[in-house]
Amino acid sequence: MLGRWSYLAAVLVPLFAILALGLSQASRLDDVRNLIFDSYQRVSPRPWNPQTPVRIVDIDDESLRRIGQWPWPRPRLGELVQRLGQMGVAAIGFDMVFSEADRTSPENVLPLLPETPGKSLIQRELASTPGNDQTFADEIGTAPVVLGSILTGGTAEVTYPVKFGIASAGDDPLAFIPHFSSAVLPLPGLVEKAAGIGALNWLPDRDQTVRRVPLVLRVRNQIVPGLALESLRVAQSASTFLIRASNASGQTTFGARTGINAIKVGAQEIATDPRGEIRVRFSHTEGARFVPAWKLFDGSVDSNEIQGRIILIGTSAAGLLDQRATPVDASVPGVEVHAQLIEHIVEGYSLIRADWAVGLELLIAALAGLAIAILLPRIEAAGTAVLGLAAIATVIGGSWYAFSHNGVLLDPLFPTITVAAVYLSGVLSLYRAEQKQKRWVREAFGRFVAPAVVEQLTKDPERLVLGGETRTITIMFCDIRGFTAISEGMDAVALTTFMNTYLTALSEVCLDHKATLDKYIGDAIMAFWNAPLDDPDHASNAARASLDMIIALAALNARWKAEADVSGRAHKQVRFGIGLATGSCSVGNFGSVRRFDYSAFGDDVNLSSRLEGASKTYGVEILASRPTREAAPDFAWLEVDAVRVKGKTEAVRIFTLVGDATVANAEEFRRHATDHAAMIDAFRSRRFAEAAERAAMLSKSRFDGLSRLYDYYVEVSRKFGVEQPPAEWDGVTEFAHK
Repeated sequence: MLGRWSYLAAVLVPLFAILALGLSQASRLDDVRNLIFDSYQRVSPRPWNPQTPVRIVDIDDESLRRIGQWPWPRPRLGELVQRLGQMGVAAIGFDMVFSEADRTSPENVLPLLPETPGKSLIQRELASTPGNDQTFADEIGTAPVVLGSILTGGTAEVTYPVKFGIASAGDDPLAFIPHFSSAVLPLPGLVEKAAGIGALNWLPDRDQTVRRVPLVLRVRNQIVPGLALESLRVAQSASTFLIRASNASGQTTFGARTGINAIKVGAQEIATDPRGEIRVRFSHTEGARFVPAWKLFDGSVDSNEIQGRIILIGTSAAGLLDQRATPVDASVPGVEVHAQLIEHIVEGYSLIRADWAVGLELLIAALAGLAIAILLPRIEAAGTAVLGLAAIATVIGGSWYAFSHNGVLLDPLFPTITVAAVYLSGVLSLYRAEQKQKRWVREAFGRFVAPAVVEQLTKDPERLVLGGETRTITIMFCDIRGFTAISEGMDAVALTTFMNTYLTALSEVCLDHKATLDKYIGDAIMAFWNAPLDDPDHASNAARASLDMIIALAALNARWKAEADVSGRAHKQVRFGIGLATGSCSVGNFGSVRRFDYSAFGDDVNLSSRLEGASKTYGVEILASRPTREAAPDFAWLEVDAVRVKGKTEAVRIFTLVGDATVANAEEFRRHATDHAAMIDAFRSRRFAEAAERAAMLSKSRFDGLSRLYDYYVEVSRKFGVEQPPAEWDGVTEFAHK
């Protein structure tokens, strides 16, 4: 009975706690939800349609280079308007505010000139010449132009120009629309000639990502359209916006003031959120959406790109700092946000977070959590996990379906967290015995089995049997050179301390690079990679470990020398050899029923041991087989020889490891590797005098640990130069023993 109540508490407490959190803190989860909904858009962005009736005339860096620095004289912009009008544009929207007079206009430049007779002459000549702003205004009056404004929180009282009519149905929309107290407007002369005025504001979220764009905003008690909505009105030659809010005819809200539902302009009826905003279904930024301004001036733009379209004029130039983040792009020109909003509307896309969404999410979370709580004691944990995952997958799939097919945003995270919390709490309550069994496995086997193996055994105790599996691994053997000489004079305590210090330092390096430590054989270390856990970079990790072991041994030698100097003892430098081989081996639990270890067997295990021994002959610290070198191609390798080990008929090409990728990419190493390859080729081609000469030259290189290798080749080449090898000699060195 106590167990049953304990289980109920374990599952119901987190369930009700999470549901209460969802009810009371729903809005605070919006930041997380935004990340999820953004990921949906990144997975399935709105495809860009080349036939969309929107283009951007882009004042890009190339246009600034060709035409001149910004701002351009207003007559130049007027010429832009003129060319667009001649090409049959439906509407022209400026993503900029012409709130100040053109400083390049002659009447503004004239006061800056010195008082000379020439100035008076110029003044008389300009008396009958219209200024730049007037010229621009005249051009605006000949085309369907929408100018931009910016709404602010300032105190200056402004009269926002009315180019449109506003009608509403239902509750007063002023109560729901984002409010501003002032505005920055274009010059009165420009306003008079413009067909429309649109606000450029948008309201980014806290992470400064633009997800929603307002169609309408409020300046004091006046409703004004955004640039996109006003451009749609002008393009359709419409005169009025109709705003439908809650409690309008046909709306069932039972008296609740839920906000704006839709805005109608011309033939377009646009569903909005309660604040009159649209959550835009973004596409990736698309180069074909942009028409560089300089191409309009030189007449190279196809009129089909302009005729009948809404043209927005803005800038992508980096220096003009009009860049915004969207859910699918980290940085796009601000004008593109307006363009994508128009595309979203015209192409009939919808992306809404319905007011009933939170209630539905809570209901799904409660039902799924209760289902898991009921089923968990009745079926195995694995089965319940499958059901839980199926429930989570269903929630995520339903959320994705709602997004991709209906444009509705439903949060999958909240129900997922609920299911996971109930499941985890229930499992912890019901399966304490299983946890005890895992602790027993750790305690019983952790003393003599590699930690990674212990972790697998706790997940699958049935693997505590004899047998193994065949897989490709990289094996390392590392052995101290001249251990007998080093250990002479050490008593048992000193030798134990020495070995523990040495083995601990080098074992830590191996473990840091994902190795499984197989065993210690006296002063030798055997380790391997890619078992029992998968390690796709096993050869590279073994190579990095080998290089770091050299560094670790150098640090140990420095420490031991300092200790010897203090005590007045002679210090014997400790050196080792490493053999690396990669190939298919049998790995698993080997031994008797009562006693077994996780280990590896196979030809390449033997080969790595042979290579460790052969490193003495060649005077290098690391020798590796060709498969190891090919599986770690980014490192600095040099071919050492081709050898035939005892019991094998095929020769094995062996390599020494000089350094990491930084060394491999260095020009000095590349030249050295070329010269080294020429020395090897000369040796195998029986040009022994040349091989000896090249080896002698190479021995003077700055690369550490290679001089003894080249001394070996000098000696062997000179010997073969005097005592020619047998006629059947194929350039392969025979190794009859380890």
